Amino acid sequence: MTPPDVAVTELADPLAEAAPTMELLLRELDRRWPRGAERLHQISRYALLPAGKLLRPLLLMESAEAVGGGGPAVVPAALSVEYLHVGSLVHDDVIDGDTMRRGRPSVAARYGTTDAIVTGDALMLGMFGVLTDGAEDAGPLGEAPGPLTEDAGGLPPGRVLGAVRVFARAGVDLCRGQAMEGELRGDLGCGLDRYLTMSALKTGALFRAACRGGAILGGGSPAQRQALTAYAEHLGLAFQMHDDLLPYTSDTRTTGKSALSDIAAARPTFPVLLCHAMADAPARARLEAALGGALPAADALRTVHELLETTGALTAARDRATAEADRAKSCLEPLPRSRATAVLAAVADLSVSRDR
Repeated sequence: MTPPDVAVTELADPLAEAAPTMELLLRELDRRWPRGAERLHQISRYALLPAGKLLRPLLLMESAEAVGGGGPAVVPAALSVEYLHVGSLVHDDVIDGDTMRRGRPSVAARYGTTDAIVTGDALMLGMFGVLTDGAEDAGPLGEAPGPLTEDAGGLPPGRVLGAVRVFARAGVDLCRGQAMEGELRGDLGCGLDRYLTMSALKTGALFRAACRGGAILGGGSPAQRQALTAYAEHLGLAFQMHDDLLPYTSDTRTTGKSALSDIAAARPTFPVLLCHAMADAPARARLEAALGGALPAADALRTVHELLETTGALTAARDRATAEADRAKSCLEPLPRSRATAVLAAVADLSVSRDR
């Protein structure tokens, strides 16, 4: 084990330090969703496994440890935030008509819209049962509470209730952000402020829930909870800003989803909004035509990519995303230096250096 007072810079590879936590989460996720069950269970397993980056569960586990708690007792809570996240992705693909997710057919494409909606609902509602499984003296809710919570003895019910409140608020914020994203479609004049509000709701909600929920479950002080909440807010913005860059900096095989999705949905993403603000009148007209459906999606993507390069918007977007990641790391300074804070800092760096 790394000493609790280790400096962030003393860990050669902080994310490698998180590998045992990730393996624990994957094992427990696979155990809770065995093969060969009823249809809804099968579709839920398909949505959850193979798992994605598991960043949100990792953030919850590391946030709890950063305030002196953590361990196996918070695993159910970490999994519950993944259920909420994956359920929202299943619904996103229905809303956007996307047929690919994580390099294979989306749930809607494979099982149909009806089953996708039901599966997304089940995952998001099931989150609360799994989360409350972690409370002391709580009887098992939902499927297979598992030996992890039994061995660990559970968490104080008051902390679990606090986490439930945080997660419930996050779910509503996520829906608010989704509705706002729909409202902004096709509106290149919406401005960066509205984009940032939408992003803080749609993407930032679950980062905040994971970090603040982890701090509550770990027994953190109000100041520690606030530090981790602020970290999560900047991390969420950095993550979404970089995500918006991926159609122009990575390929479909790497990202596992179509690079045309944002274009086809006329979505005003971060680099596109910067480009609109930075472009001269002729370039702005070309951008509006490309996002307005005047060109086939593949041609529109090439046009937008060219305009992002020539206006400098691509570079400006990268710089802003990196600045948000740096702000996230600075929010960790009030916390004691530890293996967990080193991992959280590394996650901020990863959020703006990944290719998927």
